Amino acid sequence: MPLIRSLTLAAVLAAATPAWTEPASGSYLAARSAMMANDYAKAAQQFTRALLRDSRNPVLLENALTAYIGLGDLERAAPLARRLTEVGTQSQLAALALAGDAGVRGNWDALLADLDAGMTVGPLFDSLLRAWAELGAGRMSDALDGFDAVSGNQGVEAFGLYHKALALGSVGDFEGAAAIFAGEGGTTIRLTSRGIIAYAQVLSQLEQTQVAIDLLEASFGSNLNPQLAAMKEVLEAGGTLPFDTVRNPTDGVAEIYHSIGGALRGEAQDGYTLLYTRMALAVRPDHIDALLATAEILESLGQFELATAVYDTVPETSPVYHAAELGRAAALRRSGRTDEAIEALVQLTETHGDLPSVQIALADAYRQVEDFQASLEPYARALELIGTPQEQHWLVYFARGISHERLDRWSDAEADFRAALELRPEQPQVLNYLGYSFLEMNENLDEALDLIERAVEQRPDSGYIVDSLGWGLYRVGRYAEAVGHMERAVELLPVDPIVNDHLGDVYWAVGRAREAEFQWHRALSFITEDTDPNDVDPERIRRKLEVGLDVVLDEEGAPPLTVANEDG
Repeated sequence: MPLIRSLTLAAVLAAATPAWTEPASGSYLAARSAMMANDYAKAAQQFTRALLRDSRNPVLLENALTAYIGLGDLERAAPLARRLTEVGTQSQLAALALAGDAGVRGNWDALLADLDAGMTVGPLFDSLLRAWAELGAGRMSDALDGFDAVSGNQGVEAFGLYHKALALGSVGDFEGAAAIFAGEGGTTIRLTSRGIIAYAQVLSQLEQTQVAIDLLEASFGSNLNPQLAAMKEVLEAGGTLPFDTVRNPTDGVAEIYHSIGGALRGEAQDGYTLLYTRMALAVRPDHIDALLATAEILESLGQFELATAVYDTVPETSPVYHAAELGRAAALRRSGRTDEAIEALVQLTETHGDLPSVQIALADAYRQVEDFQASLEPYARALELIGTPQEQHWLVYFARGISHERLDRWSDAEADFRAALELRPEQPQVLNYLGYSFLEMNENLDEALDLIERAVEQRPDSGYIVDSLGWGLYRVGRYAEAVGHMERAVELLPVDPIVNDHLGDVYWAVGRAREAEFQWHRALSFITEDTDPNDVDPERIRRKLEVGLDVVLDEEGAPPLTVANEDG
């Protein structure tokens, strides 16, 4: 993927500080610290304060520009970008902001002049931008030539074809757009969800209603989200979908940011990708896909307040309001505002309760705060709405099974775990959880070991699953076999108190008492106030250190190790 590599290199270059002397003011240092923490609001404030003393310093301008784009504030970013170019600095970031500002204002000829004068973001961006600017200036033939030039370059063909199709659609040439989407030119482009929606809109405009319906069902299945369901409803009623994926050249500029930002996701640092998604949203505020991407990236950067603010901009009338609210609830939960997250999800069930994803999100939120009883009803409602479960729904059964297990409703839990395995037979988490539960109850030990061994085959580097296998062998008295697996588990999870405690018990069982005591001491040192005493009891470990495991087992009425060994 040469495109991705070049863009990642561009990210490094854009993040590099220009080769001018850095200011030494307190505002600058505070701003740099804020930027390292991805605190764009504080960074913008401090860089602006520093610029009051040195308004033409390229270092300050570049960094302030980054902060304001990170906030999605093109109104303040554009003047900084202009000033940066005025002081003679060749800045990719300034070009990124100025291109968007020109697109918003419709200054197409000026934008083309800037490109001719050397303003550049990168080869792909520049080429797509020039084509959309030519369209904005009324030169359709030149625009199409520009898109064709991009699609003629290996590695970026899809970008050129996709944007050409959108350009054709924006001027009403739906036949030409459909031909590209259908791959009639010999190159089939892999469409994102947004591309599929654009294609469906084109087909609708061509009165190919059933083909559009078939496309939506084949691409998204029968359980459509509100946006897709609304589209299908219009089609089935004989209506026509408007082509609004890209309505004009300004939307086309926004689509450049979104397309390249999507290519960067997972390839470049989130802070760099954010610049593209923020710019897409700044150029086209109703670009829902860019909005959701921006909020998700802000969450990944730990900027939960900013993410929540982005989600809040989606109106209740939007067909993707539920997706924004699910994202907002996730951001609230990750920021520690659990009660607010649950309240948001409860309210969402009142308006969008017929969506399985909404019920599942509420159930998961309850389960994560250990309100297992409250989680059962939304899980049940979700499964009712799903109807005939598909393979991906194993997770719903697994999650509900955990809630049942924590409520000591083992028969219900086991039924859910087995239902999950019917949908995905070798799912390692389910295999491990069911097998480990059998071990803890001292039931179905042969099946328990088989389940866990299968889980280890799937996830040989999972410390928790390897621990389960070692612990299972210990529980059936196969102590010598257990040692290697428990040592491997500690290698994988060196500071986990449960795993270290288990290794101590296994060492004791094979007569390595001093090593057992060492592991028990380690286990104690890793226990924190957040450790669940039901998982590892510090008092029990202290008692083992005082009198040994044999005495503790006798005090608990458990079979002695030697008997268990003979049974094994």
